[in-house]
Amino acid sequence: MLRVETNGPVLYVTLNRPDVRNAFNDELIDALYETFSTVDESIRAIVLSGAGQTFCAGGDLNWMRKAADYTEEQNYADAFKLAWVFKAMAECPAVIIAKVYGAAYGGGCGLVAAADVAIASQDTQFAFSEVRLGLIPATISPFVIEKIGAGHAKALFTTGETFNANKALTIGLIHEMVLFSELGGAVEKKLKAILSAGPKAVALSKQIAQSPPMTPEESARALAQARASDEGKEGVAAFLEKRVPAFKVPR
Repeated sequence: MLRVETNGPVLYVTLNRPDVRNAFNDELIDALYETFSTVDESIRAIVLSGAGQTFCAGGDLNWMRKAADYTEEQNYADAFKLAWVFKAMAECPAVIIAKVYGAAYGGGCGLVAAADVAIASQDTQFAFSEVRLGLIPATISPFVIEKIGAGHAKALFTTGETFNANKALTIGLIHEMVLFSELGGAVEKKLKAILSAGPKAVALSKQIAQSPPMTPEESARALAQARASDEGKEGVAAFLEKRVPAFKVPR
């Protein structure tokens, strides 16, 4: 269902339903929420990927068939769990890297949007396909609209059309597009950068990037606190002394 492996300060989370192209069902949603909401403080980066040839094809057909018989309140409870997966990703202090290939449809695009860094192979296909089923991309919308803007979201939400990785890169849904053979190396490069930086600084920077703009007073206070912190002092001292800071983890 969900394969979770730890390698030092990196957590590898793999959607493990390749027979249904890693589509969502109740169990996978519960496992994702549990994983992202209980990340150990020693974890500094998370690599999110899918088993097999597809990142995530959206909703499992059997799951959607079952939900078709739910009442509105039952559907609300079901959708609420999925919404909290994306919220848990945003609130997780570790940097989440989405390693995307094959296809990302519906909720799969939501995972891409909620990730902090998204890298896709150039042959990946994307779609906000909900309207094709008479549904709407509601639970993923806060993260997608923040990522690509309302203009692109309107065009893609309302048509449900499939688009390629080049367009995903152009509109900002992903941050890098590489050959499939280069995907692992591109992810490793990001991990190296993250693990070279101060972990508390990285977590706070993630928080700043997804919060309302700070006032001058708030921004000055935040920087002052970072400068006065043990991590900040160590980072600056290491730079001035031309040595490796204590918080850097070799890759």
